[in-house]
Amino acid sequence: MGRADARRAQQRGARRAGKSGGIRRLFTWKKLLGTFFGFCLLGMGAFVVLYAIVDVPEGNAQAKLQSNVYKYSDGSLLARTGKVNREIVGLSEVPKDVQRTFVAAENKSFYTDKGVDLRGTARGLINTLSGKGKQGGSTITQQYVKNYYLDQDQTVTRKLKELVISLKVDRQKSKNDILAGYINTSYYGRGAYGIQAAAQAYYGKDARDLDVAQGAYLAALLQAPSQYDWAVATPTGKRLVKERWNYVLNNMAEEHWLDAGTRQGLAFPVPHDPKPADGLSGQKGYIVNAARAAVQRQEHLSDEQFDAGGWTITVSIDKKKQKQLERAVKDQLTGKLDTKDRAVDKDVQAGAVSVNPKTGAVVALYGGTGLTEHWTSNATRRDYQPASTFKPIILAAALDEEAQTQDGRPINANTRYDGSNRRPVVGSDIAFAPPNEDEVDYGQVTVQTAMNKSINSVFAQMGVDVRMDKVMQTAGKLGMDVEGLPVVPAQTLGSMGASPMEMAGIYATLDNHGRKVTPQIVKSASRQGAAPIELPDPIGEQVISRQAADEVTSVLTGVVDDGTARASVRDAPARDGQQVAGKTGTSDNNKSAWFSGYTPNLVTSVGLFGEAAETHKTADGKVIKGSQVSLKGAAGGGRVNGGGFPARIWADYTFQVMGEPAEFDLDTDLGAAITPPPTSASPDPSEQPSDEPSASDEPTDEPSTSEPPTESEPPSSPPVTPPADGETSEPPIEPDPSTSIDPPLPGDGRDGTRVNTGN
Repeated sequence: MGRADARRAQQRGARRAGKSGGIRRLFTWKKLLGTFFGFCLLGMGAFVVLYAIVDVPEGNAQAKLQSNVYKYSDGSLLARTGKVNREIVGLSEVPKDVQRTFVAAENKSFYTDKGVDLRGTARGLINTLSGKGKQGGSTITQQYVKNYYLDQDQTVTRKLKELVISLKVDRQKSKNDILAGYINTSYYGRGAYGIQAAAQAYYGKDARDLDVAQGAYLAALLQAPSQYDWAVATPTGKRLVKERWNYVLNNMAEEHWLDAGTRQGLAFPVPHDPKPADGLSGQKGYIVNAARAAVQRQEHLSDEQFDAGGWTITVSIDKKKQKQLERAVKDQLTGKLDTKDRAVDKDVQAGAVSVNPKTGAVVALYGGTGLTEHWTSNATRRDYQPASTFKPIILAAALDEEAQTQDGRPINANTRYDGSNRRPVVGSDIAFAPPNEDEVDYGQVTVQTAMNKSINSVFAQMGVDVRMDKVMQTAGKLGMDVEGLPVVPAQTLGSMGASPMEMAGIYATLDNHGRKVTPQIVKSASRQGAAPIELPDPIGEQVISRQAADEVTSVLTGVVDDGTARASVRDAPARDGQQVAGKTGTSDNNKSAWFSGYTPNLVTSVGLFGEAAETHKTADGKVIKGSQVSLKGAAGGGRVNGGGFPARIWADYTFQVMGEPAEFDLDTDLGAAITPPPTSASPDPSEQPSDEPSASDEPTDEPSTSEPPTESEPPSSPPVTPPADGETSEPPIEPDPSTSIDPPLPGDGRDGTRVNTGN
C-alpha cells in the first residue's frame, strides 16, 4: 500500500474515532440530563406528597405562655412576671402608613407574591444543613406561619413545613389577615408581643395613634429587638437601628407609599424609657431584673426565649435584711431630702449591695427609688468613680506582691511615706502629682495613717512602687472589671467606673481571706419540666494570699476606729463592740460618695451618685438628662462625703441585722487589728458627717504635717537617690495637662474635670 492509501486509511480511522467519541459524549450528557430531570421529578413528587399530607395546624397563638415566678430565699413569693403582654388589634386599627412600614421592612412583594420566597427558603435550608445559623430570607407569610403555627426551631423539617403551610395559608387567608396576624404575633422586645403592646412599651400610645416614623422604628426592631432597643442599645446598636429605620422609609418612598418630601422631613423618633410591669414596685423590680439577667447570661437566652415563661427563680435575698436596708436608706437619706424646695435633692441617687462573704449570696440590694422613677439600677451601674475605696486594692497588691518602696523597704502598714500635697511620684515614666483633699500637707506618715486619712499622694506613690500593671491585675483578680482600662498612676485615685455590686465583691474577697467571692443573686432556677440549671460557684480560688488580705482588713479597721468613718460607724450606738473594716470614698466635684465595709459575716457597699434629674440644655444646645452632677448641698448640708450619708446607711443597716458581735480571724503579723496611733487632730472635717450647711469646705483642724520617724525606719519614702558621677538629678514636676503623655482619664484633671481628691 502506497503513501496515499495509508494517509486515506488514517483519515478514515480518525473520522470513525471522532464519531465514536461524539456518541460517547452525547450519551454522557443524556445521562446527566436524565439524572437531573429524574431528581426534579422525584423532588416534585415528594413535594406533592408533602403538600397533601401536611395540613394547616391549629395556631399555638402563644396564648399558652406562662408567667415567670420569683421567690425570696425563704421560698415566699417575690414577684410574677412574663405573662404575655399582647393585645390583639384589627388591621383597621393600625394606620395604613404604619402597616406599610412592616411590608417595606420585611417583604416589599408581599401584596403580589404567593406567600413564599423559594430562593430565601433554599438559602435558609442550606444554612441550616451547614450549621451556619438562621440566616435566610423569608416572606411575611412565612414569618407569620413560624410565629403562629410552628416554633422557632432551625431544622429542615420545620422549614419544609413552613414552606407548605405558607402556600396553603396564602390561599386560605387574605393578605390583610396575614399581615394582621404577623404584626400581632411578632416580638418587639421589652416583653411586648404584638404591635399594640409595642406601641405602649416604646411610645406610650395605642397602635392607632402611631405615626409613620414610629411605625418604621417598630418595624426595624423586629430584626433584633434586644440589640435595637434604644434605651439599652450600645452605640453600635443605635447606629444599626437608625440605618434599618432609614432603610424602611426609603423602601416606602421607592414603592410610592411615602412621598419624597414627607420622607425627607421625618426625624428619628427616640422611644420612651422602659416602664416596669405591674408588681415590680420599690426594690422588687431591681431584684427581678438582676436575677433575670443572671439566668439569661448563664443559659445564653434571648429576651424572647426567657419571656416564653415557665421559670421559677429563687433569689438569695433575705427578706429581713432587705427590709432593713430599705429602711436604713429612708431613715438616713431619702427621708431627709426635700425634692420640692431643694433642687439638688432631686439629683441624689443611692445604691447598695450586701453580700454574705462565706457564700457569695447577695442578701440585700437597693437599686434606687423604683423602676418607674429610675430605670437604671444604682446597685449595678458602673459609671461612677469608686474614688478612695480603691486604695485597699493598691495596698493588697503591695502586700501580695511583697513590693518595696523606691529605696528598697518592704511595704506594710507601718511603712512611712511622704504625704505632702501634690508630691510628684518617683519611679514612673508618666508624671503625676495628685492633690490631697483640701490641699493638706501631711508630711511623713505610716501607711496605716495614710489609709485612715485617705492621703492621695501616698497611694499614688505606692501604686508606682508596686507597678501599676500589678495593681490593675490585682484589681481584676479581686473582682473589678479592668478590661481596657489605661494602666496609669491616675488610676490610684479610683478614676475608673465601678458599681456597688462590684465593690461588694472585692471587699467580700478581702473579708474571705483572699479567696475570690463573686456576688450571686440567684439561689436556684428551673424551667417547668426541666432540672434546675447549673449555677457557677460564687466562691472561687485563692486570688491573693491570706496574709495579704488579712493585713488589709486589719488596716481597714483603723479607718473605722481612727479615720474617716469614725463618727458614723465607730460611734454608732448599735455597734455593740462589733469589729468593722471599711473605707470611705468621695470623688472630686462631689459626684459620688461611698462607704464599703464589712464585719466577719457581712459585706455591704453603699454608693451615692449625683445624677441630673431634670432635662436641660448645654451651651451648644444639646439636650441632656442623667448627666453626672455634684451632690454638694444635698439634704441642706455641705459637701457629701463617704463618711457621711453612705457610712450612716451602712451602720444603720449592718448593726441591726448582724446578730451577735463577731471578731475577725486574721492571719497577720500585725495581729487581729492594728491599734491606731493617737492623733492630735480630729478626723478630717471633710469626712465628719453633718446635715448642716457648711460655711466652708476647708478643714478647721489642720492635721499634723509630720510624724517623727522611728530609728528603725528611714525618714522618708521614697528618697531621691543621689545621682551617679556625671549625672544630674532633678525631681519630677507636675505635668502640664496639655503636654502630659499620660492619657486623660475621666476625672484625672486632663479631661476638663478636676482630679479626684476626695476621701
